Amino acid sequence: MSSNPGRPSRFWQELKRRNVFRSMAVYAGSAFIFLEAATIIFPRWGLPDWTIDLVLYLLILGAIANLVIAWYFDLTTSGVQKTKPIEEELTGDSAAPSQAWKAATYVSLVVIIGLIAWNVISGKNEARAGAINSLVILPFDNFTGDEQMENVIAGMHSMLIGDIGRINGLRVISPTTSRVFKKGERSIPEIASELGVNAVIEPSVMCFGDTVCLQVKVMSTYPQEKMLWVAEFREAKSEVPNLYNRITQELADKVRIELTQGEKVIFSENRKVRPEALDAFLKGQYYWELLDTDSIPKALANFQLAAELDPEWADPYAGLGLIWGMFRFFGALPASTTQPMVDQYLARGMELNPNSSKVHFVKAINAVWGIMDWEEGEKAFLKSIELNPNDALTRLYYAHLLMILRRNEEAVQEARIGLELDPMKPLVLGLYGVVMTGTGKYPEAVKVCEKAVSIDPQFRFAHSNILFPAYEMGDYEKWLQAWMDKVAWSDQSKASVQEAFNQGGHLAAVREMLRLNEMYYPGDCFMDDGIKATRYMYLGEVDKVLDHFEKMIKNDPLDCAYLGTNLFFYDQLKDHPRYIAILKKLNLPVN
Repeated sequence: MSSNPGRPSRFWQELKRRNVFRSMAVYAGSAFIFLEAATIIFPRWGLPDWTIDLVLYLLILGAIANLVIAWYFDLTTSGVQKTKPIEEELTGDSAAPSQAWKAATYVSLVVIIGLIAWNVISGKNEARAGAINSLVILPFDNFTGDEQMENVIAGMHSMLIGDIGRINGLRVISPTTSRVFKKGERSIPEIASELGVNAVIEPSVMCFGDTVCLQVKVMSTYPQEKMLWVAEFREAKSEVPNLYNRITQELADKVRIELTQGEKVIFSENRKVRPEALDAFLKGQYYWELLDTDSIPKALANFQLAAELDPEWADPYAGLGLIWGMFRFFGALPASTTQPMVDQYLARGMELNPNSSKVHFVKAINAVWGIMDWEEGEKAFLKSIELNPNDALTRLYYAHLLMILRRNEEAVQEARIGLELDPMKPLVLGLYGVVMTGTGKYPEAVKVCEKAVSIDPQFRFAHSNILFPAYEMGDYEKWLQAWMDKVAWSDQSKASVQEAFNQGGHLAAVREMLRLNEMYYPGDCFMDDGIKATRYMYLGEVDKVLDHFEKMIKNDPLDCAYLGTNLFFYDQLKDHPRYIAILKKLNLPVN
């Protein structure tokens, strides 16, 4: 610098002469507008948060490119020209600068100042419209001092999720998955990143007696963690459902989600639920989701208790209708006994609350797996989803119906929505695995069912859904292990199958299963007609496969909804006249 004391000054003058500052001002204003637009529009389009980061990085690279271009070129009244060296300008006529430069510079400065002022003044404790489209509600912090309240507070957590989940503009993570984060071992941004949400709600119970006191904090997580809203609520215990309505409406207002007219009507309804009835209902829900014969009577008892404690609440009647349908599904009672009970409870639930998503869900389940009315089932599923778009099980069972109707692309899309809503729930994972199996995505089916087993090793439904995809993938050891974990055969029978596998491979094991079934059932080695059909399909004995399909229709057509879904069967049998006749008899798509 001592040898060229005027160099920084000359460089500064050169930047001004070449209009670099003007160019950067115009670019900055344009970039600022584009980035602001991206933060508003991208979330509404469902684009992930990293796309906004990408826009920012591209704009930074653009600024560098703009700097280089501004140094070498200039906008004049004669158009874009290469900037002359200062020596040529001093000895000749310089091109007159365009007046557009000045106008663009002033406009850009006004835009930048305006946007900065807008962000400072208005964007601090409220989300922009469309910025929040997904959230997780963490388990309630219990500040009552009473540890015996945990079951009740868990029920309150589920109800709040169910209430907020009715907003169509939000993806709300289901209770099972959100409870994984109860211990608070991960930060808010870590939780949000793992679940793919952009807001987190932290609720707390401050008091619980005749009056319930709640505090609700809403945190945004992108582009940085920020408190959007904190509020405290007090309500009589019997009015807790109405309190949830109020919280939901205020939340929608704070995160700038416009409620539909139908949602406004639903959230304005006056609802009361006895807390004891809520506890019983949630227990009933827990037991039916286990999908085994031991748990179904427990679910029935709890739904019945909930209905007795609060006879004007629709949801327990939906649960009762569901359980009576399950009795037929598991073969405990004939359809002639169960269907009148299902119809009775559904009618009562619909009478009490035609806007209950659970009632419409059970109506859909009954239509598909009770009376095989595919059209009525789809209408009821869509109504249930309209009333609560964030119920993972509704999404998964609807995906099963779509798969039954061979609308596989739609089935996969719906199943993935369900999985995103509750990725830690074993039943959700198991149902998702069925859809992946039915649509030929075997590795994904095995992966999610193994995850379900890792969460609950006793969940037999997941074990059973590892069997077929593992076999189709050629992983016969995994197939046999899943079979061992699932079946309730005697140790001696299992050992016989294992020995056949060791000596002759998977087909020898299949033959031994069939032999033992013929020899020891009843009493041991049970296989229903659907399982036998699968075993004979492995052996290539098509006529026996179709014999068992026809027996299924004769014994109970309601067991046959999935006969057209499995690609393994369908691809090999789709041209067989007997198979086509079976599909037509069940009103299932042939092609």
